[in-house]
Amino acid sequence: MSPDVLPEAQVAPTMADSGPKTDRAHSRARAARRRRIVVGASRVLLLVAVLGLWEVLSRAEVIDPFNFSMPSKIWDQIWTWVTHGTALGSLGEQIWYTLYEALLGWVVGVVAGVVFGIALGRITLLADVLGPYIKVLNSIPRIVLAPIFVIWFGLGPASKVASAVVLVFFPVFFNAFQGAREVDRNLVANARILGASDRRVTLQVVIPSATSWIFTSLHVSFGFALIGAIVGEYIGATKGIGLLVAQSQGTFNAAGVYAAMVILAVVALLAEGLLTFAERRIFRWKPTSSDG
Repeated sequence: MSPDVLPEAQVAPTMADSGPKTDRAHSRARAARRRRIVVGASRVLLLVAVLGLWEVLSRAEVIDPFNFSMPSKIWDQIWTWVTHGTALGSLGEQIWYTLYEALLGWVVGVVAGVVFGIALGRITLLADVLGPYIKVLNSIPRIVLAPIFVIWFGLGPASKVASAVVLVFFPVFFNAFQGAREVDRNLVANARILGASDRRVTLQVVIPSATSWIFTSLHVSFGFALIGAIVGEYIGATKGIGLLVAQSQGTFNAAGVYAAMVILAVVALLAEGLLTFAERRIFRWKPTSSDG
């Protein structure tokens, strides 16, 4: 047998096997693209159908257009705010004011929730002492604290930030606490065998392991921060989207109420997109979901 025949015989099956694998990978990629297109088109069609039905029913007065308004009037209200501003100033100023309060409250609530969650998850005595108090505070409807914060901190942004903080803190705290408790005990034991101190175990083992739990709460918590800011502005403020809602309600302007809700939905969706992007960048090692 010629020595040149053996390498050729070995290479041929390998090349033959790579063909079907490549074809399967291309097929899965095409199927994933088709599914994303179908899902995106279905979402758009559903939105168009709902808005179209709403418009038709309002114009036919099947539903009361005064109370429920209609998409065309809502769009006109948004366009008026964009081009001519609001009674409180420019629309961009109102959005930024609310977003500033929500962002600041979100950051403070997230940091406090992570710190307390990790601390109580790591220190059993601290969890036993503070656990009942945290449960009692969590049972209080936090929206009703907004009027108290207005009394304490006035009509400025501080009262809205406080409302956002108390809404953000608890979901982040409980996720961080659970994430710290769910850390693989073998990892902790191995780190201690290698001579790691409690501080290094917390920073290099516990916190990285709890990160996925914490990120899960971040998606929900920013919406809570917006709710806290809006509720605080609705109760008492000098500017902001919540005050636009209150003024629109006071003048029986249903289109203005819905327009403010649409603006808030867009802001929340943009924030959700940024969080999702950051999560995918941080957790690139995790397998991506096929759900789209």
